[in-house]
Amino acid sequence: MSSDQNPPAEAGIANKITRRDALMAGTAAVVSRFAAPVGLSGALAGLAGVEPAAAEPAAPNIVYIISDDQGWKDVGFHGSDIKTPNIDKLAGEGARLEQFYAQPMCTPTRAALMTGRYPLRYGLQMGVIPSGGSYGLATDEYLLPQMLRDAGYKTAMVGKWHLGHAKTEYWPRQRGFDSFYGALVGEIDHFKHASHGVMDWYRNNKPLKESGYDNNLFGVEAAKVIDKHDGKTPLFLYLAFTAPHSPYQAPEEHVKKYADVADEQRRLYSAMISVMDEEIGRVVAALEKKKIRDNTIIIFQSDNGGVRSAMFAGESKVGGNLPADNGPYRDGKGTLYEGGTRVCGLVNWPGKVKAGDVNGMIHVSDLYPTLAAVAGAKMTKNKPLDGMNVWDAISEGKPSPRNEIVYNVDPTGGAIREGDMKLVWSAGVLERTELFDLAADKSEKTNLADKKPDIVKELKGKIVDLAKQMAPPLLMMEAIKLTFGAPPISADSSSLFNELGD
Repeated sequence: MSSDQNPPAEAGIANKITRRDALMAGTAAVVSRFAAPVGLSGALAGLAGVEPAAAEPAAPNIVYIISDDQGWKDVGFHGSDIKTPNIDKLAGEGARLEQFYAQPMCTPTRAALMTGRYPLRYGLQMGVIPSGGSYGLATDEYLLPQMLRDAGYKTAMVGKWHLGHAKTEYWPRQRGFDSFYGALVGEIDHFKHASHGVMDWYRNNKPLKESGYDNNLFGVEAAKVIDKHDGKTPLFLYLAFTAPHSPYQAPEEHVKKYADVADEQRRLYSAMISVMDEEIGRVVAALEKKKIRDNTIIIFQSDNGGVRSAMFAGESKVGGNLPADNGPYRDGKGTLYEGGTRVCGLVNWPGKVKAGDVNGMIHVSDLYPTLAAVAGAKMTKNKPLDGMNVWDAISEGKPSPRNEIVYNVDPTGGAIREGDMKLVWSAGVLERTELFDLAADKSEKTNLADKKPDIVKELKGKIVDLAKQMAPPLLMMEAIKLTFGAPPISADSSSLFNELGD
């Protein structure tokens, strides 16, 4: 099942039309729908003796916000006790994406967003890029910021990159962003801005020494980007917080707000989310001050489900009772169950996106062609997409064109959903096959594999087809290189004399 075999992005288009034709047709429709009739409004204003307002670009500004390891339930609009008034306001006035899927870990999700393609296509399907990793997102992929910049957007990134740090060719400025401020690796001390004692804090391509809590600094910087934007061209701002990823740290004034929370990790985790929420409020206020809020799409999502196992918490030490809450969904980050992949998400655009729940399936890779359509960007340089244009589902609550979710496929197995039936297959010596009906069992408690062998066979076949197409996992190749290609470690010869003297 190649990406070329997915159904077209626009419902009702004849089968002979290719996905690219459908996506470009969607682009034209969306642009014509939202293009501002500047000439006519200016003429009418002139006749009335009124100075016309400064013309906004026809294409909207885009502010894409990602949180880091946030649990599905850890927002107010999903019933959390964590205070997120700014996120809740965006959710209340926008589309709440209730079947929004990401990859089960940080790097793969960010890669899928940037490419519109499953990470298995370019070797990022396993784990994340570790601090010592030498690889990155393939440089022959045409990334979202490159596409938007080619369409006339000013592009800026603030926050966590995690798509390659060992070579400058992987860095944000070399991948389509006009400016970059933040961290390159996956996990840093939030106050020291360092990983394993090595500073990881940059402005553009230059290291930067700066004090302060990283998530506060990200919000301040994002507001500055908006304030300094000249408004002559649309803005794409990618804001990737490091909250609430471990290590669990937050400014003391925010921690005190959760003094009634007995568990220390949950207290710190909650404070981290509150800091992020305040900074999102700062960003919205900056858009309003700049008078561009009504022409700005704001998207918010977590990069994966909240962490429930210390194995997937990262490189810092955490306690046994991890603080994230994925609500009714099973397990969390690093797993292919719903708790690891179904994430909180929303889209807000005043007057253009209908408020309410969007219950159709949407995958993070869908945002690439969807934003291309809204922005009027040409998809002529990208490789075949796995993502679909889901703008009508987001903006109007229409049915999603997507009937399938590929959670992931790697050499150890995979998971795929078709309709409401989901297969989780661990294909090793200790093979485990699980089939769930998500319509009746969203918590994935009842394994139906023995009762529905035909469905199991069909979905296993699709996983095998994808496995035949996938690129070798770069993390696995890196591990082999480090294991068998590293120089030998020798003891200090001076210790021999100490031993002989005993």
